[in-house]
Amino acid sequence: MIDHVSIEVSDLARATRFYEKVLGALGMSKLRAGAHTSGFGKTYPELWINERTDMTPTRDRSGAHLCLRARTTEIVDAFHTTALAEGATSDGAPGFRKEYGDRYYAAFVRDPDGNRVEVVTFVAGDA
Repeated sequence: MIDHVSIEVSDLARATRFYEKVLGALGMSKLRAGAHTSGFGKTYPELWINERTDMTPTRDRSGAHLCLRARTTEIVDAFHTTALAEGATSDGAPGFRKEYGDRYYAAFVRDPDGNRVEVVTFVAGDA
């Protein structure tokens, strides 16, 4: 069982603003803040962003891959829309991913540092 996850960012202030908006679409908020870190979650920090000012730029098709669960397809859609409005690039528009199962509905973005963030829900019944 995973308790929390950390990802690297090059600019903490920029990344904190980004993740406050994007994770807000999932009902998460910033719960902790430090000089070089911010922690997000619903009741405790499950996702941490850690500033690494000497971070090398993420190569194409690399970086961390983080997947978060949503309750509905509407939340997945809202996440994708919000992320794009906040400076992310799309790495897969919201939709079914049959290669992962008939009920797998997800969206993928790249954050401003190139980390891949996915949000998924599993649709009840036949898709």
